[in-house]
Amino acid sequence: MGVRDDYLTVAGSALALLKDPAVAAKWDEPSALEDFQVGGLAAHLANQIFVVPQAAPSAGPAISLPENYARSSWVGQDLSHEVNVMVRRGGEEIATEGAAALVKRAEDSLTQARARIADASEDLIVRPRWSGWDLTFDDFLTTRLMELVVHSDDLAVSVGVLTPSLPESAVSRVVSLLTDLAVSRHGATAVIRALSRAERAPATISAL
Repeated sequence: MGVRDDYLTVAGSALALLKDPAVAAKWDEPSALEDFQVGGLAAHLANQIFVVPQAAPSAGPAISLPENYARSSWVGQDLSHEVNVMVRRGGEEIATEGAAALVKRAEDSLTQARARIADASEDLIVRPRWSGWDLTFDDFLTTRLMELVVHSDDLAVSVGVLTPSLPESAVSRVVSLLTDLAVSRHGATAVIRALSRAERAPATISAL
């Protein structure tokens, strides 16, 4: 499947997770992520659906995915970095609407996202509202796909349910992106050692 199909499938999976009663039951409890309540994390996950219909068309030129992350000030930073603080505050603010309202908003946004993706040309370029640069629409969807996959696991662990099983194509796409970013940050040797030689593995090869 292409990234557009992968995104819609994983977004649908995330919506199903948001509807799980365990999420609402633990809404105000701490999540698996430090300084994030379950409700705030759920809202951050849902936001990866909200933003797709909102992505504004742009004239470009579009930068590459590696350059996108190289320009992102939050990559490699700790929880106190201003962008990470803003992400948590934004999630907690949305979460004040409550679990049912969040699910309804995510349902509506997914319907809008399906229409946006169906109508999008192959060469569409967009500017995410939080950045000062442009991406191809498919690369933008790839960034949101990665966020959906990573935070679906975070939310599932936080509420004690199984991490959703996702299509192999979506998982491969996200693993490839994270691997490329890890190599960019730590070098190929560090990543190879981490994956093949436990005795020489570095302390971390975190992509982000």
